[in-house]
Amino acid sequence: MTEATKTFTVSQHDSDTSLLSESRLVEDSRRGKTAAYGELVRLYERRLVRVIGRFIADAWQVEDLAQETFLRAYTRLGQFDTSRRFGPWLFRIGVNLTLDHLRKIKRRGRMALFSESPYERSPDPSVEDPRRDLDLKQEVREVLESVPEKYRTVLVLRDLENFSTAEISGILDRKEATIRWRLAEARQRFQKLWQKRLEQSSTAASTAASTAASTAAPSQEDLR
Repeated sequence: MTEATKTFTVSQHDSDTSLLSESRLVEDSRRGKTAAYGELVRLYERRLVRVIGRFIADAWQVEDLAQETFLRAYTRLGQFDTSRRFGPWLFRIGVNLTLDHLRKIKRRGRMALFSESPYERSPDPSVEDPRRDLDLKQEVREVLESVPEKYRTVLVLRDLENFSTAEISGILDRKEATIRWRLAEARQRFQKLWQKRLEQSSTAASTAASTAASTAAPSQEDLR
């Protein structure tokens, strides 16, 4: 047996074991064993909070949505297919809740997409001034806001959270081919919007520099 085959076999075994363990936890939860569902919460809570935090700035709201996700998942355990992974099913509920929340905010005229996650550690003040990096992150977030939701969501889950295409397919309940197409389209749209922003920034900087130089140059009256 080759090393690659051994690695695949071990990986497949771990995956099968994990699936079996989750299925048992779900079955125990259905029977009313709260400790079993508590274990499922422990397994997924940290990443669920982080994913929601990619879309929502308010830490309290992130926690509320995470709790609501686990509550809804618990009440719908009877609908869950134990032959599948619990994670994508759980994240589908969480992502849908988050997007619904953002749509309500948008309808009320308050956009709050892709704010800096409150769960990211603040930089040490003793290190190099981070404002330039923060400005760049803010620009990236603003460009992402301009990408339509169905593309933006795939882009965040794949490129920011590193979910696989198969996992995103399960989360969004779409075929893998659709996810791959949306991801390619999302990256293309983001690239075009980013390039446009860079060009606008370059033009604005040139205009500002010309204005500053004109203002600083002495007039004929000053030279007399």
